[in-house]
Amino acid sequence: MILRMGLGSSNHPGAWAAFAAMLAMAGLPIYIHAPKFYVDEYGVGLAALGAVLFALRLIDFVQDPALGWLARATSSHRQAMVAGAGALMALSMLGLFAVEPPFAPLAWFALTLTGLFSAFSFLTICFYAQGVPRAEAMGAGGHVRLAAWRETGALVGVSAAAAGPTLLALGPNPPFEAFAILFAMFALGTLWAMRRAWAAPAAGSTGTAWADFAAVLGDATARRLLMVALVNAAPVAVTATLFLFYVESRLAAPGWEGPLLLLFFLSAAAAAPFWALAARRFGARRVLLFAMALAVAAFGFAALLGPGDLLPFAVICVITGAALGADLTLLSAIFARRMASVLPEAAAGFALWAFVSKATLALAALTVLPFLEAQGFTGPDSPPAALTALALSYALLPCALKLAAIALLATTRLENEAPPHV
Repeated sequence: MILRMGLGSSNHPGAWAAFAAMLAMAGLPIYIHAPKFYVDEYGVGLAALGAVLFALRLIDFVQDPALGWLARATSSHRQAMVAGAGALMALSMLGLFAVEPPFAPLAWFALTLTGLFSAFSFLTICFYAQGVPRAEAMGAGGHVRLAAWRETGALVGVSAAAAGPTLLALGPNPPFEAFAILFAMFALGTLWAMRRAWAAPAAGSTGTAWADFAAVLGDATARRLLMVALVNAAPVAVTATLFLFYVESRLAAPGWEGPLLLLFFLSAAAAAPFWALAARRFGARRVLLFAMALAVAAFGFAALLGPGDLLPFAVICVITGAALGADLTLLSAIFARRMASVLPEAAAGFALWAFVSKATLALAALTVLPFLEAQGFTGPDSPPAALTALALSYALLPCALKLAAIALLATTRLENEAPPHV
């Protein structure tokens, strides 16, 4: 439905929702699917994959500021730049999943994933920058309305990418090849729908980016909140890295990965408005701490599950997905409130916030995958000790990290603790 509404006019918010869905499909779900695909299809080692994924996140650290500069410097040619980046994203997705590697699979994995994530980062920067004048043109409340369309579209995209390969496995073609082809078609469609949206100039930034970065890092409370975000995002990074391996090898439930991911993401989306309502009444930090503790209490049970325990794990997905809704809604609101007192323009603050999330994914890939390989984990036929190591890494390590995040947040001094309007 979003695609139908979105392709009608680039002025309609549905076009922005469709574009957000396309971007979301190329984000975290691909980070989840791609490593396992290359392990299963081409026998790439876990330690080697972990090293490559860590290196790719380091590239993100270097290139994101450069891509932001490039987006501003080429704003008068944004339509052409976006078209080029969209084409690169589509071709990279096809190369990643639908093309037999023409040389070493690990090198091909690194090359195509670099193209995919570089295009993703550039398009995301342009998309959010261009949303400012578009929202202003929508009149009173335009920013909220456009954000609602945009984030709903992103949820649809995440859910489609999470469940798509499983559903496509029912068809006659290899599921990931079919997914890549459908993604490329969808990307071209959304690029066409948004072709006129890039004509309006993007909003400019106040001051220099480096001065804004220095202001954020020079503020003690902001630094503390960034540390909370880093530690709190680490459990999600670990579980995202190991989710497919856990479901297939520990639960012995191949084919259920997509539905369970879909259940998790939809639970997060459904719960987010309720966490916001609770925060208005009880305060954002208090509600967030409750949700984080709930996640620990529920997720610890994943260490006790074994083959066939699909229903208990589905319940865990619902509870922890709902708790993630609080993380996404309330922790960013607390940080945004701090940014309002530190910067006149919070772009630099949220650039650091985004980098923190990327850093956790890199650290998770660099540590947990080589650890499992050292324990003898090779898949469903791994020895019992290796499967136990998988369960402990997937369940107890995130709980320990979450408890550390709870302690950090609980001891962080926040000014004006009245419940924010989130």
